[in-house]
Amino acid sequence: MTIESLPIFTRPARQRWESIPTDIRQRLLSNVWCGCCSHETTITDFSGTIRNGNLLLVGKCAQCHGDVARVVEGT
Repeated sequence: MTIESLPIFTRPARQRWESIPTDIRQRLLSNVWCGCCSHETTITDFSGTIRNGNLLLVGKCAQCHGDVARVVEGT
């Protein structure tokens, strides 16, 4: 049995993330491009920050455990 760690977010990133509806959050996490696998994957072990007004999620590919990122554009 593995225990997943809770994501680490900066305060502004957490506020932005929590403003996104739960079903949309799940779709964002499961629709990340992995350059190593060359296909869509799920991001795991991710953290969140705000960069240039956008929410940046950085983590690992669920399949190969390579580095992946997801940008959620600001409004």
